[in-house]
Amino acid sequence: MTRFIERLCRFRRNEWELVASFLIGLGVFMMMQPFALVLYSYSFVVTLLGTVMFVIVSHFPE
Repeated sequence: MTRFIERLCRFRRNEWELVASFLIGLGVFMMMQPFALVLYSYSFVVTLLGTVMFVIVSHFPE
């Protein structure tokens, strides 16, 4: 876990791609859940943030 956080601070691609993928998955989950309207309301923003983040992070060094 410490190595993961350390590599996040050094802007390495693999770790940031994992974070961006998690955000995309979270946004999709928020979009498809039937329980809370507030989660559904922010699902598009979270998915968009994860997608833009993934595009930017793909230019980071490995």
